[in-house]
Amino acid sequence: MISIRNLPSINAVLNATAAVLLVWGYTLIRRRRQQIHKRVMIAAFATSCTFLTFYLIYHANVGSVPFPHTGTLRAVYLTILATHTVLAAAVPPLAIITLSRGLSSKFDKHRTIARWTLPIWLYVSVTGVVVYLMLYRM
Repeated sequence: MISIRNLPSINAVLNATAAVLLVWGYTLIRRRRQQIHKRVMIAAFATSCTFLTFYLIYHANVGSVPFPHTGTLRAVYLTILATHTVLAAAVPPLAIITLSRGLSSKFDKHRTIARWTLPIWLYVSVTGVVVYLMLYRM
């Protein structure tokens, strides 16, 4: 059984996994491996959905967790957190639209939005791990 107190660590692993899947998916499509790309990107989406579910469960039970450090470290953390949070709000609609266009074979439209979705989604996944490390492991 998953404990609420373990969810931040699980979420960090899910974010890291999503980042790896996104890079792998990008590499696959650059190599024209469309079918494997499709499966990997669906896995990235499912991983991020699982993350979001656990994130909402955690914060519904725990609330906000204050950053315990001060000074420059706090400023760096808050800057990363702010950019992460703003861009994280954009990921679900971007990912859904991108995935939907790919699955419905609207490849020109898929490619157009994927050029925005990938770097934003990747940034959010990586900074999610950074936020976790700074908040829970420093």
